[in-house]
Amino acid sequence: MSERWLIIAAFAAVYIIWGSTYLFNYWAIETIPPFLMSGTRFLAAGGILYLWGSWRHEPLPTRRQWRNTSIIGVLFLTIGTGAVVWALQWIDTGMAALIVAIDPLLIMLLLWWIFGQRLRWQGIVGAFIGITGMIILVGQPQLANTPESRWGLAAIAVALISWAFASIYVSRIDMPDSRLRRSAMQMLAGGAGLMLFSLLIGEATSFRWEMLSLSSSLSWLYLVVLGSIVAFSSFNYLLAKVSPEKVATSTYVNPVVALILGWALNGESLTGQSILAGLVMLTGVFFINSDKGQKKAVPEKRQRR
Repeated sequence: MSERWLIIAAFAAVYIIWGSTYLFNYWAIETIPPFLMSGTRFLAAGGILYLWGSWRHEPLPTRRQWRNTSIIGVLFLTIGTGAVVWALQWIDTGMAALIVAIDPLLIMLLLWWIFGQRLRWQGIVGAFIGITGMIILVGQPQLANTPESRWGLAAIAVALISWAFASIYVSRIDMPDSRLRRSAMQMLAGGAGLMLFSLLIGEATSFRWEMLSLSSSLSWLYLVVLGSIVAFSSFNYLLAKVSPEKVATSTYVNPVVALILGWALNGESLTGQSILAGLVMLTGVFFINSDKGQKKAVPEKRQRR
């Protein structure tokens, strides 16, 4: 296959597979408890990637790198992904993807608040537009009228804060140079944290194999093989072949894919208010990402799915 077609295939993987992970997470937790499902998924994917790195003779990480990478893995995956997957019990997959897409706004605001990074006009405009879109989105009756939905929104808010802090600090600490090693270690640490939490709250001990459905099993396998390994490899391939700005377009495509799949395959409502909110929010994200003064952390943030 020519390089041109490999690049096209890699973009398709990053756009479609990562956009679909919200729906497959939802199907997976229908019969597998959320934290148990996510923990086993990341342990499996991280183990495979770490062995792959060893087969490629990637340098072994130091103890300090293990510590730093484990902290980031807990922030990205144990807290971040774990909270979002838990919230999918009550929040539609497409709506969750739209809320997650606003994370660049939170990163920009934290950089301004913690490090005093000056906000440029693009960032200010993007913040105003993004907040407006978020108000339109969460103001819908199906989100405002049930306690469960409010708990789900609170969980996603915790995930966004955790991802934002991890995205800011990931470039400021010592971690392995190899993206393969780095991601594998984050998945192993994040998966271990999720498993520990699952054990502490009784999820893992209450799970019964006879309750496991074929749909959940296949969804778990999809998340391990395609969601974590194939899409991650495609993402790294694109980073080496095209500009980061082009790779970052997945920020806009993934929520659209999630919305369409949730509506077409899961019977989720696609209201005019949701569509309007999505367009407004993604416009805000576009302005924020166009702020060339803002340091992007795209490669690390993508491991959260």
